[in-house]
Amino acid sequence: MSNLGLLGGLAGGVGLFLLGMGLMTDGLKLAAGPALERILINATQTRLRGLASGMVVTAVVQSSSAITVATIGFVNAGLLNLSQAVWVLFGANVGTTMTGWLVALVGLKFQIEALALPLIGIGMVMRLSGVGQRRGAIGMALAGFGVLFLGIDMLKVTFSALATDFHLPEGHGALDTLMQVGIGIFLTVVMQSSSAALTIALTAAQGGLLSAQGAAAVVIGANVGTTVTALIAAIGATPNAKRAAAAHILFNLLTGVVALILLPWLIDFLSVLRDWLGLASAPAAKLALFHTVFNLLGVALIWPLATRMTAYLETRFKATDEDTARPLYLDKNVLAVPALALDALQREVQRMGQLAVGVVQTAFTLPDSPTLVTQSSSVTRLNQAIADFIVQLNRAGMSPDSAERLTSILRLARDHDSAADLACEGAQAWLEAGALDAPLSGEQTAFRQSALVLLNLCSLDAPPALASLDAAAAEFLACYDTLKNQLLVAGAVGQVPVTRMDAHLRAARALRRAVEHVEKATRLLITHATNPNT
Repeated sequence: MSNLGLLGGLAGGVGLFLLGMGLMTDGLKLAAGPALERILINATQTRLRGLASGMVVTAVVQSSSAITVATIGFVNAGLLNLSQAVWVLFGANVGTTMTGWLVALVGLKFQIEALALPLIGIGMVMRLSGVGQRRGAIGMALAGFGVLFLGIDMLKVTFSALATDFHLPEGHGALDTLMQVGIGIFLTVVMQSSSAALTIALTAAQGGLLSAQGAAAVVIGANVGTTVTALIAAIGATPNAKRAAAAHILFNLLTGVVALILLPWLIDFLSVLRDWLGLASAPAAKLALFHTVFNLLGVALIWPLATRMTAYLETRFKATDEDTARPLYLDKNVLAVPALALDALQREVQRMGQLAVGVVQTAFTLPDSPTLVTQSSSVTRLNQAIADFIVQLNRAGMSPDSAERLTSILRLARDHDSAADLACEGAQAWLEAGALDAPLSGEQTAFRQSALVLLNLCSLDAPPALASLDAAAAEFLACYDTLKNQLLVAGAVGQVPVTRMDAHLRAARALRRAVEHVEKATRLLITHATNPNT
């Protein structure tokens, strides 16, 4: 085989593996998105349960990145705290070792065509016949599984041919070991997949291109390389996302350093353990066992340190309180799972609603306050950030149920933005009109007070009772009608100049509409709380 053919085989094998992994992961995430939430939330009450849930779900979904993203999404949504989330992340690291076993025990042992091609065919039939349904998502995962095995087979053939003409650094000295670790880091960073780097190491060792210890060093490098991905993901992310990424980085660095120090002894120990377990003598099986053991060793090392590490991380990456326009929950990492992205989006829109209520309250109490414009600007900028996030979310694709939920969230965001704009408009008109003389000042005061009562109900952390909202809304509209009628009468008899009357009517009308938008958004929240499927 020519050098060009070997390079083509290597590139094609890696490409097929990454394509298959992407299809499989996307399909499983779409098929099991809601289930991920139920499993991770209900199975994280203790360290062991969190660790086990991270391991099991990652082994099923075949992507530690997907589970990391899901966990960050739950932390942002307030469904998990950081101390619960870190154990899911540690479990995900252990669960991702299933990829090594998949390659060693299936991908390098069976006739690939007999397994991969039927999977691709069946998967695509399910995909085409189940568009927008769970069956279609499972079909995409099956097709991805088949493509992944084709990539493994091509890598196996390529590395077997390369072994006679090409050699990687496979010595056991410090320099060679560091070079091997560097290769693992480089492969993971370039391909953005530790699973792909692990597969290359396993197939290279199986083809005789690397010694067992050299391949183990590459595996360590692949684990450490995922920290670069986490660093990139944390740039511009929310404080909670940065804390979760930091926990992931600390765990992988600790595990990698200890495994590197103990590498020669671990290799010898694993040779004995492999024989005791009755595993095949092939290098790939030994490396899969090494990957699992050193991640379990990392869990044992982090166990006594986790509480202090979590407490330390809670003090880091504080959000700037003065920049209220900066999103707290919108994290690009959760875009990969639409259901989680919608959770983050809903949480951010609810926060935007609290800011909008504050703008309307300020318009009634301190219409001449300079903070009114600042508050309104924060709502506008946050609304723009939400719109940008939705654009990116739409690119990811979503199920019909998720699309319907997004429509409801958009209605909320629009009501909040309109409320803030109208509040500023009303406050400005109110200032231009000037103060009203008695008895109209009393009607104006009643209008203001009834508005504040209704706004206070709408600003509660939990949606208020519908009966209370109805009563407050009716009282507010009655006070508005009274004020409007009295202003018209005062203008007709000349008690108030017509221009001032118009200005007061414009102010009252704009403020009434602002309050109504807030009330409408609150009713949507009540409806959703009563029937989550709406």
